[in-house]
Amino acid sequence: MSDPSSPPDAADIMTVVHEAVGGLELEPAEKREIWRFTQRELPYLWSPRTSYFMIGSYRDPYIRRLRAVQNELAKQLGTYPFIMGDLLELPTDRLNTFDIMFALLATYSDYIVGVFEKESGGEAPELGEIDDPPYFEKSYVYPRDYSWVTDANLESKHHVSQAALEIAFTDDLMQDEVASKVNSLLERAQDTGIDIAEDEVWEVLSDRTDKGEDPAAYSWVHLNKFRKFELHDRCFPWTTEEELRAAVAELPSPTPRPEWEERDGP
Repeated sequence: MSDPSSPPDAADIMTVVHEAVGGLELEPAEKREIWRFTQRELPYLWSPRTSYFMIGSYRDPYIRRLRAVQNELAKQLGTYPFIMGDLLELPTDRLNTFDIMFALLATYSDYIVGVFEKESGGEAPELGEIDDPPYFEKSYVYPRDYSWVTDANLESKHHVSQAALEIAFTDDLMQDEVASKVNSLLERAQDTGIDIAEDEVWEVLSDRTDKGEDPAAYSWVHLNKFRKFELHDRCFPWTTEEELRAAVAELPSPTPRPEWEERDGP
């Protein structure tokens, strides 16, 4: 197999790579593998299609929800939603391969979309990467069961569902106590003008309890990062997969092109 040649924008690419490896001097064979990766994968990101770099857990059942978002995006013409795990991997033993691949894909993607359901796993450090420059402005997060406001400050159907889930999964409550507290929550929500039916909440609770899916739990660090995205209108909490699929509509559509493209530098 012939060695891949350097792409026209090799200097910019290598700047990204060197930052990812902390300025480490690359060996010739490592450079060849990086060029092979860029020639195989980056042309999709340079095409006229709008690219969405999907991050989240690859473990079952979380991967199914990540794929659900990918599939919803793929329904639109002119999109390229992708998951790093589906791409060619850099076969290097010495280098921090993940950091290189992530940096290249995040740099040259139009948007980054994170689906979160827990605080552990590979998606945790990825969240730490995208909440600061240079990736923050093109990143969007979808945290399951996230809610910054407290039960005393109900503002939407989602907040009601989240508060009900916390009640339903409280270990020291009997079934009749759960029902009483949830009904009281519904009354308070309806009194504040939230248009939510009792059946809607109990359907969510029934689905989660039947599946044994406890409410997603996040560290204070995770909650603060989600809050940062929320303050910039780029955080979309969800409870059910149906809500997650519907929330995909909040992402930027394939047109117009993102503002970050017009700026100097990678």
